[in-house]
Amino acid sequence: QVQLVESGGGLVQAGGSLRLSCAASGRFFSSLTMGWFRQAPGKEREFVAVISTNGGRTVYADSVKGRFTISRDNAKNTVYLQIDSLRPEDTAVYYCAAGNPGGQYYRRNAYNYWGQGTQVTVSS
Repeated sequence: QVQLVESGGGLVQAGGSLRLSCAASGRFFSSLTMGWFRQAPGKEREFVAVISTNGGRTVYADSVKGRFTISRDNAKNTVYLQIDSLRPEDTAVYYCAAGNPGGQYYRRNAYNYWGQGTQVTVSS
């Protein structure tokens, strides 16, 4: 069993930055692909970014490319999402997810474990 706890969300002005963290329990963190998703009010939960087990490969949604950076520290069982140049449309609850999604990394049901989410609100 893996438990995920996100932190780092908050209220920020447009153009600002935040660094989200997701701390994982359990011994198998380094064998899990880690993803970030987000869900805005009234919308479906959508894929944001994913990072491979050793951090060597990352993929981003088109809407966040060049502004978001996913990284991980396997020694600390933690995955990060650096969010720069925030826009009001980035307002959402951000969730981290863990699993072995393979080529379906952009699909919610490809992940086995989810955190409770952290709210990011961007004011214009």
